[in-house]
Amino acid sequence: MRRQDTHRLAVWLITIVAALVVIPIVMVIVYVIYQGISEISWEFLTQHPSNGMREGGIMPAILGTLFLTLGTAICAIPLGVASAVYLAEYAPDNRLTHWVRLAIINLAGIPSIVYGLFGLGVFVLFMQFGTSILAGSLTLGIMTLPVVISTSEEAIRAVPQIFRTVSFSLGATRWQTIRHQVLPQAMPGIITGVILGLSRAAGETAPILFTVAAFYVPELPQSMFDQTMALPYHLYVISTQVPGMPLEIQYGTALVLLLVVLSLTLVATVFRTSMRRRREW
Repeated sequence: MRRQDTHRLAVWLITIVAALVVIPIVMVIVYVIYQGISEISWEFLTQHPSNGMREGGIMPAILGTLFLTLGTAICAIPLGVASAVYLAEYAPDNRLTHWVRLAIINLAGIPSIVYGLFGLGVFVLFMQFGTSILAGSLTLGIMTLPVVISTSEEAIRAVPQIFRTVSFSLGATRWQTIRHQVLPQAMPGIITGVILGLSRAAGETAPILFTVAAFYVPELPQSMFDQTMALPYHLYVISTQVPGMPLEIQYGTALVLLLVVLSLTLVATVFRTSMRRRREW
């Protein structure tokens, strides 16, 4: 077989595989939009649930999801990026750091239900935070850390060594080089990892099931030690625990959750594209 024929066959195979992955995802998104768009209204987005969840809106669940996502970002981003900087720029290349990286990769693949049980045992019971936004945010933050650390470290390592060499030659310290040269150049990749982790956290049900989520809360949370509703758990409840629940409300809730996650991804994409245009390599 000629080289051009082999190349053409490879392109076709890759295209078919990509289509097999993308088409089902698009079909699911289109189906959720088709089933749930009729339920989306201002009242649905701004009112409390009523009549046993069968009427009203999902405003407490939306706010709860935003609170948890913000809390996850506060817990995971500083520690994750700092850990990535240490592993990429300061840690010696020895067996210990290899084991640490392997552990981080393995932690990223642990089922979320395990993190939920860990959060229940450590934050809810041992540290006595109770089922609260704080306990849920810390649990989701720990679950998000491996993704943030791995992607941030790869982004930092991808910055060409010439930036460090020139900065050192001009008399800058290692930290000044990292702060003013390496991190700005690695920021698009870091943001990608952060948003991937936050998107996963925003859509998780198992961790918040044990640490923060409530079936129904009549009032909005007043502090980080209060329980809250959240879109993933709310969707699970109205789909499995409430008899006679209209399908429109279920799909409307699913559509709102989908839009929240897609909005995070869109913001990250726009910001990352803007940063890449200003990148110097």
